[in-house]
Amino acid sequence: MIMEKGISSVEVLPSKSSQVTAVKVVVKEPETKQTQRGKRVGFVLVHAGAGYHSESKAKEYKHVCKRACQKAIEKLQAGALATDAVTAALIELEDSPFTNAGMGSNLNLLGEIECDASIMDGKSLNFGAVGALSGIKNPVSVANRLLCEGQKGKLSAGRIPPCFLVGEGAFRWAVDHGIPACPPGFSLAAFKRNKRKLELAERVETDLIQLKKRRQSNEKGSRVMCRTCGRPSKANDGSRGGDQIELYSLENDSGTLDTVGAVVVDQEGNVAAAVSSGGLALKHPGRVGQAALYGCGCWAENTGAHTPYSTAVSTSGCGEHLVRTILARECSCALQTEDAHQALLETMQNKFIGSPFLASEDGVLGGVIVLRSCRCSAEPELSQEKPTLLVEFLWSHTTESMCVGYMSAQDGKAKTHISRLPPGAVAGQSVAIEGGVCRLESPES
Repeated sequence: MIMEKGISSVEVLPSKSSQVTAVKVVVKEPETKQTQRGKRVGFVLVHAGAGYHSESKAKEYKHVCKRACQKAIEKLQAGALATDAVTAALIELEDSPFTNAGMGSNLNLLGEIECDASIMDGKSLNFGAVGALSGIKNPVSVANRLLCEGQKGKLSAGRIPPCFLVGEGAFRWAVDHGIPACPPGFSLAAFKRNKRKLELAERVETDLIQLKKRRQSNEKGSRVMCRTCGRPSKANDGSRGGDQIELYSLENDSGTLDTVGAVVVDQEGNVAAAVSSGGLALKHPGRVGQAALYGCGCWAENTGAHTPYSTAVSTSGCGEHLVRTILARECSCALQTEDAHQALLETMQNKFIGSPFLASEDGVLGGVIVLRSCRCSAEPELSQEKPTLLVEFLWSHTTESMCVGYMSAQDGKAKTHISRLPPGAVAGQSVAIEGGVCRLESPES
């Protein structure tokens, strides 16, 4: 039996900081469905990045999330491991020209693709990651292979197998382990997107130089029109003012999406999480973001002696912000408390936006998808009732928007949603949080 996911009306919560707007979505559990005999259960939640998703491309974003969910569910129904299911979802997301991952990735300053990816298995707690990897179509497949190889034990001469490789070394290891190289290049969509970013960045730089000259000439009280966005800004008010408007127009370009990810729970209650990213547009060659770093890009941990809930987390957003707050690990720890929604909200407010490690930042940009599960009885008073897997899933972001998709093995199709900050909320200073809950019952034999 499965309780279908449901999302109801939105209400605004009071925040501890006057600069933070929290959006709460109350979750319902509507009608039930019968689980098909012999059909394996499981659940997947994916995201196509926290950033800005234009309405004109909403259909494409939702479609790729739907396909990613379907790929993961197909694996789970076939009895595959949670790690294989989450990898299948990520490969689908990496192959899309609309996401910043795989061959659709942003380009660095040299016009090259360098990708980051990682995966974590909640059952074994093993981790695999690659950073600044070029020449491989699906970086997450290399991360998953590193995880699998690491579970085989020590290498010859007692060497510990690697769990994290970067650059040329990661590429060589992948090829040596049978993962085919792909010819250098990038998608046409990625090229056009990065060309647009470069042109915009050049205009922004010119505007900033002009603003600096005006400030130095002490033209007090004058107003400067920004060529990039066409809006007026104070030239010398001492704050970010016009600079913030101009720079944020670059951040809000529809192609500026960082990191795709997925979290999965299988029939046995094992969880897994993964992320993959092309990194920031025009980044310095060799830059490695949160998608490759332990505790920053993803986290998965099965229930244990000190963890009453199994949790899986995947992050997205500004890599530097996510690295300095170790957000994936922080969210996982917070979800061990009774109220998952409140725990995630407080983490995003206090450990991310309000983090002392980001005190100098004017806006903190990021998002997470989280899943937690535990065994329970749907009808405790009935002794013959089979234990069910209760799955709570949430997404939260401080960016303008975040595209997600989710599906259980009993659903006919995936559901997708583009979450957006409410009108008037300021990106980088506000938090949106939504989600749902479902029950997964083991099928009859």
